[in-house]
Amino acid sequence: MSNPASQMTLEALRSVPLFASLDDDAARDLRNLLSEKTVPQNTRLFRQGDTGDAMYLIESGRVRISIHDDDKQELTLAELAQGDFFGEMSIIDGRQRSADAKVIEDSRLAVLSRDAFLSFVRTKPDVALEMLSALTDRLRRTDELLRSRVSRNANEEEKARLTLADRAADLIAEFGGSWKFIITSFVAIIFWIVLNSWILIRGFDPAPYAMLNLTLAVIAGMQAPIIMMSQNRQGEKDRLRADLDYQVNLKNELSLAEVLRRLDVLESERLPKLFEEMRTQTK
Repeated sequence: MSNPASQMTLEALRSVPLFASLDDDAARDLRNLLSEKTVPQNTRLFRQGDTGDAMYLIESGRVRISIHDDDKQELTLAELAQGDFFGEMSIIDGRQRSADAKVIEDSRLAVLSRDAFLSFVRTKPDVALEMLSALTDRLRRTDELLRSRVSRNANEEEKARLTLADRAADLIAEFGGSWKFIITSFVAIIFWIVLNSWILIRGFDPAPYAMLNLTLAVIAGMQAPIIMMSQNRQGEKDRLRADLDYQVNLKNELSLAEVLRRLDVLESERLPKLFEEMRTQTK
């Protein structure tokens, strides 16, 4: 059962980023193209791969957006409620749905078909340009956000800073702390002793094997600072991770302050208009 969604406020319609730039007259014309649809619980609106032919705004109820992984397990991407919307890109490109949508609680939806939207755009080219400009602004903001991204992989950052000496220290420290080093050292010592005691008539390093002791002492003396170099780099990596965490927290703090500022503007400027329009419609 469908009927015009005449009770939807203009602010609710403009909450969709695609329609945020519409003036009141254009928003009213677009609202008249919406149809209201009551959908019972456990109804599937569309499946992944279906042709996108409409967008939905939730007036009441809940809708689950999900996908299926390679093991055919359902993964929930989001659970949307009153005031949320989904499928807005499909009215522009008409491509296949990228996820499933299922009503999980009796819902009342405002539906905008792709045909109605395209007809609206054809009759109002100036409005279409405004919406295109709004989309361009969103893309620009997204690009700027990506360029200013501070959340980075500490391992990748640390790897990019490695010098040849750092890599050599890591390889030596990794080998020196492995069973390969222990087995290799044990085999070399046995071979040294056997060579100087039984194979050669008169070994170049007879018992008590002073040259062997000197060689092992030199190896141990060189190995210790190399391992310490690798451990110092681990400390630098921890400091790098802490610095990246600080930058992320700082940007989140600034973003949160911006969100609070926008909420203050919404509360002081847009909410009174919204309540006034709702009172007018009620009367």
